[in-house]
Amino acid sequence: MDGQIEVRGARLHNLRDVDVDLPRDALVAVTGVSGSGKSSLAFGTIHGESQRRYLDSVAPYARRLLHTAIDPQVRDVHGLPPTVALEQGRSGAGARSSVGTVTTTGATLRMLLSRCGSYPTGAPHLDSDHFSANTAVGACPGCGGLGVVHEPTEASMVPDDTLSIAEGAVAAWPGAWLGKNYRDIVATLGHDVDAPWRELPASTREWILFTDEQPVVTVVPVRDAERINRPYQGTFSSAARYVRRTLAETRSATSRRRMLRFVETRACPTCGGRRLRPDALAVTWQGLAVDEAAALPVAGLVEVLRARRLELTGEPGAPAGVDQDGPDARAQAESVLVADLLGRLELLLDLGLGHLSLDRPAVGVSTGELQRLRLATALRSGLFGVVYVLDEPSAGLHPRDVDQLLELLRALVAAGNTVVVVEHDMAVVQRCDWVVDVGPGAGRDGGQVLWSGPVGGLGGVEGSPTAAYLQEPVHPGEVLGDAAPGERAPTGTLELRRLDRHTVRGVDLDLPLGVVTVVTGVSGSGKTSLLDAVHDVVGGRLARVEDVEGERGADPEDEDGDGPRAAPRSGGQARAVGDGAPTRVVRITQKPIGRSPRSTLATYTGLWDAVRQAFAATPEAQDRGFTASRFSFNTTAGQCPTCGGEGAVAVELLFLPGTYAPCPTCHGDRFGPETLEVRWHGHTVADLLRMSVREAREALARLPAAARALEALDALGLGYLQLGQAATELSGGEAQRIKLATELQRRRRSATLYLFDEPTTGLHPADVHRLLAQLHALAGAGHTVVVAEHDPAAVATADVVVQMGPGAGDAGGRVEEVRRVRAGT
Repeated sequence: MDGQIEVRGARLHNLRDVDVDLPRDALVAVTGVSGSGKSSLAFGTIHGESQRRYLDSVAPYARRLLHTAIDPQVRDVHGLPPTVALEQGRSGAGARSSVGTVTTTGATLRMLLSRCGSYPTGAPHLDSDHFSANTAVGACPGCGGLGVVHEPTEASMVPDDTLSIAEGAVAAWPGAWLGKNYRDIVATLGHDVDAPWRELPASTREWILFTDEQPVVTVVPVRDAERINRPYQGTFSSAARYVRRTLAETRSATSRRRMLRFVETRACPTCGGRRLRPDALAVTWQGLAVDEAAALPVAGLVEVLRARRLELTGEPGAPAGVDQDGPDARAQAESVLVADLLGRLELLLDLGLGHLSLDRPAVGVSTGELQRLRLATALRSGLFGVVYVLDEPSAGLHPRDVDQLLELLRALVAAGNTVVVVEHDMAVVQRCDWVVDVGPGAGRDGGQVLWSGPVGGLGGVEGSPTAAYLQEPVHPGEVLGDAAPGERAPTGTLELRRLDRHTVRGVDLDLPLGVVTVVTGVSGSGKTSLLDAVHDVVGGRLARVEDVEGERGADPEDEDGDGPRAAPRSGGQARAVGDGAPTRVVRITQKPIGRSPRSTLATYTGLWDAVRQAFAATPEAQDRGFTASRFSFNTTAGQCPTCGGEGAVAVELLFLPGTYAPCPTCHGDRFGPETLEVRWHGHTVADLLRMSVREAREALARLPAAARALEALDALGLGYLQLGQAATELSGGEAQRIKLATELQRRRRSATLYLFDEPTTGLHPADVHRLLAQLHALAGAGHTVVVAEHDPAAVATADVVVQMGPGAGDAGGRVEEVRRVRAGT
């Protein structure tokens, strides 16, 4: 049928042979609870089929250069135009990526400085690469374009000068054998390794820490007297040399993070932290060097550009084009560049991103902001007749900014395109032309289309979780349960003074302890900066920090560590008054919980440790001499020898993209045949990994440690996930809830300050209510919960609301109001 997209027989992931029709040239919402199959339909099937068709049109030789094969697992799709997908996540946003690089506005700004800037007298012309800190010709030679230098100092490498060398005074040296080797060499060279460091001669301390010499000496190690200690040739390395070499060469996030503890990070003395060579910094446009222009908030840069456009054209709203009277080439170039840059930046303003600056690192913006940056780039492309598939474009947006977003989506439709949004915000869904509701549940309980039609018809669909929230998105009773308002009162106060972080400058805040506080405000008002400041200040003065970030053992700041600047630290003071003073600070964000498919839901939560111990305790395992490590697919002994524990093998196709097929030996079980012969209560380890959380709750009820983790996961709406699901396949919202579940399964917890940054992102209203119920349960157990949120249910059920603002960026960063919502607080 003309005018619509017809999907027939969609079977990807949990979709159950779905047939559905979507109108073209319309704004279509796809809704459903988390894990119901929305993304499988919108991205995996519709966008996936479009990609597959495109690949079929590519020359066979070129096709082999593409990374993965695409199998949307659909019988047929009729009426499908080309698609453009904008998903949540940070793919393509590297450590040196910024707002300017993501939106391509940075390149236009550099061209503007190159072609139209004011050069010092006699200075040569510079091309645009000279204005980029990411190029060899532009980067400051002193810091390589980072803007900071990491300098080892005596104070940083020897934090406790009362210790002797033998006691580990030189903390920057490595542990284990290599560190002992350096200490033995120092002793062999005749230096006193038993005297306190502060008592050693200054020349000795200087040589040990900073010399570039690498003497090779014969060392007789002092070890266990019962062992034979043979002499060996040892090569010395000063502490500073070891630190610099490790920072330059290591690929380990953990090693890098450890080394950064032994340096003082300061602004580069060559460029003063500006990252560029002096000749580029000497060029200005409208009185601004390129780094100064890039540091302005987008809203501020737009004002400068509008003023210049007025000078060039004489009309405030006139397009900056070529003057009919024939201006010179420079004026023509400036008109064109100002028009292009202004057009792109005004779109960012319309998307609620005026508080960002072009030099803001991409890793420093939220996933919702990053997607809107990409949306702005797509809007400028001028495509016609395509399907835009967007993943929750309202994520991170204050309700005030949703109207502008919808206007832009409508503009895409008016330009002859179809817009499909995977969306949970009922305010957005209500204003769409068409809605597809997928469900009713998640995982194996979902995968059906409950409704496909005009939005008004969804309210009458029985069994649809979305229908219940369409007209009434906030159901406080589901969050608070039987708890009457006013029942929970603060146990004390956390007095925070002179908090300083990004746009938050000199803020004072009395944070109540033992309750749920929601920090809200427009996008960019300083919510996340306030949480970061609280995290740093409280963690540095009152409590130990336990960031529930990333995969275990990974560096939670590694994503930022190699970026253009060192992560800023916060200033301020903290004092707890009354009961409930936190002894722990736990920050839980949506960063991925693993970077490898070998990290799974079961391994991250720790429940697999209990499972492996249970299998190792079976008589069959003990008869064979199998230990707990045997029941891990990450060990050589336990894993299938053909696939190495991955469950699949790569299939290389000469003129087609490579793909994966189930392992012919283990058929996806991941383990070797002998390991799979051991059973615990009738189950193999592979059987358990294939189970969903909900199924495993019954199977593993006999293991208390595993049962606690599974109960916490199920309570947060994650019962549909499989225990063996790879961490790389999880959404940001799923990752954050898994981190919370890992924390909830603890039996005994001291008073803790929990910090959450937009935890409802990517969640259906029903899942939001389940999450909020768990956060309130934490407060009920005596902990303090602080949440940065826009969600109306979070605000409506909070004990205290902190309003940040009044605006975004430099116009925000202040506590506008502290409002006690529930009586008694």
